This record gives sequence, structure tokens and C-alpha cells, in this order.
Amino acid sequence: MPEPDARRALIADWLTGALRLEVRSLESASSDASFRRYFRAATQQGTFIVMDAPPPEEDVRPYLKVSALLEPLGVHVPHVHARDEARGLLLLEDLGSVQYLARLEAGEDPDPLYFAALAALARIQLEGGAAAATLAPYGRSELLREMRLMPEWFLARHLHLPPKGAEQSLIDGTFEFLVQAALAQPEVFVHRDYHSRNLMVTPHANPGVIDFQDALRGPVGYDLVSLLKDCYVRWPRARVVRWVNAYRERLAAAGGPAGASAPEFLRWFDLIGVQRHVKVLGIFCRLWYRDGKPGYLGDLSRTLAYVTEACALYDELAPFGRFLEREVVPRLAAANSAALAGASP
Repeated sequence: MPEPDARRALIADWLTGALRLEVRSLESASSDASFRRYFRAATQQGTFIVMDAPPPEEDVRPYLKVSALLEPLGVHVPHVHARDEARGLLLLEDLGSVQYLARLEAGEDPDPLYFAALAALARIQLEGGAAAATLAPYGRSELLREMRLMPEWFLARHLHLPPKGAEQSLIDGTFEFLVQAALAQPEVFVHRDYHSRNLMVTPHANPGVIDFQDALRGPVGYDLVSLLKDCYVRWPRARVVRWVNAYRERLAAAGGPAGASAPEFLRWFDLIGVQRHVKVLGIFCRLWYRDGKPGYLGDLSRTLAYVTEACALYDELAPFGRFLEREVVPRLAAANSAALAGASP
């Protein structure tokens, strides 16, 4: 029996045997960029989501730890109804199937959605200090390791543009600047993927927040830029700045880490955004070339644009921005076309 079928049979046996649920249907709900899969189980006792996180590739313990940190803050994470840590199975509250992204792409007014998402984020950052203290730091090694995915997978593998000599020195210097800028920000609880695909539209306590298992303690601007400079949906700069300023005012009013001024806070936001989007360029390409998942290649152009536009705003990043505009931007469309034409990674 193929392994996915074996895992599905294991789930069915767990639900009906150990948990004594009367299962009416067990359907695929989603998968993500890891080995995790999700199933929607309709039972006589209600509808649940089953997380399938097969060991040894996945470990549910980080998810359980972060869930237990966020839920007491009033953040609407899926309640954990049952667990089998050894076999990598969790029975979770069903938050539905409507992502923020679906509503935004359908043309819904973004302001109410973002108001709710920003309110939840503020709760995490203002009230989650003790929780953040239990998390590992988003430190120098993590920040650098993430950014180094970009020259390896995006430049060398996807664009056939391995950096050498002066280009490598430029990249190294830029990455060091971004690391120092990130470490200079106040530290808070960082979800690390707080964006429109991980926020669910729920009838109460909106939004539902998922995919938080990689949380760390790190820069205050990180989750904010994940949300407002989303790799899957884009907003005009003026609107983003309004949202950022309003969020800073919320933090400041509560005595939170709002910085000395609005320009300083916006700089934090923009610079950690470059770090994040540089990382994401590498991750999206790795998902194709290593994992055979092409669905993220179409988001490379938007992600790269975030980097070049931010570089144009700050003198320290201008040389890196010019390199991207000169060597990288002109190559991207052809590289995407070649990959999406159906060639195997």
C-alpha cells in the first residue's frame, strides 16, 4: 500500500478506534509547503481537522507548544481536541476553508479584514511577552541561513546566475546589513508566516490563525510586513504606510515597542521586509527544484518587486537594488516560463 494511503488508513483507525468517533467522511482539506497534510473529518460528533505530520519528517510538538502559548492570549488558533504525538496526529478545531486570500482576491473590502488581523497581531505582540520569552531567538544564524537560500536556489538554480567576485561581496555585505538591522529591532513573539494564506475568515473571533509552529522571538516588524507586504497579494504603498502608521499608534498607545518615531518604525518594517522577501525568493524556488511544487513560482515576481522597491528607498540597499534591476529582473520571466513549461525540476 502506498505510504499516503497507509497514513490515511492510520488516521481512520485512530478516529474510530482510539477516539471512538463515528466518521461519516474523511476528505483532504489541504497540504502545505512541508510534509504535513490536513484532512477534514465529518463525524456524528462534529467536523474536525486532522493534522497528519508523519514522523520522522515532521514533529507535532512545536505546534503544540506554540498553540498552548497563543490560545491563552485570546488568539483564535485551532483548539487541540486530541493528540497522538508519537504517530504525528492531531485532532483540531475546524476553522473552515475560507482564507483571507480568497476574500481579498474576490474584491472584498480589505480594511475590515486587516483591522481584525492587525488587532490579533497587536494582542500577540503586546500581551505575548512571557510567551515570547519561551521561544528561541530569531538570531543572526537563522537570519543569515534564510537569506542564503536566495543566491543558492533563486540566483544560481532558477536564473543560472551564480554570484561571483564583486557580486558575491555585494550580497554578503547586504545580508550583513540586514542582519544588523533586524537585530536592532525590539523583540516580540513572531509567528513567521502571518499572511493571507494562514489567516482564516471565521464567524467569531476572526481571524483564525494557523501554521504558527515555527514561531520565534524576533523583530517587531516581521509579522507586520508578512501581512502587509504579502507574497500573495499586493497593496499600494500609500495604503500600506497608512496601515503601518495606524498599527504603530496602537502599539504606542499601549506602551508597546513602537520606536521613537513613525519614520523609524517604517524603516524597521521595510528593512525586515527585505530580509523576509530575499528568503522567500529562495524558498519558493527550493519548493520547485527540491520538492517538485511549482505553485509558488508565479509569486516570485511580486516578491522580487518588494525587494527592489524597498532597496530604492534606502541608500544602504541601493547597490543591491541596482544589481537586482540590472541582472535579475530581466531574467525572471524567461526562467519562470521555462520552469512552468512542464520540465521536471
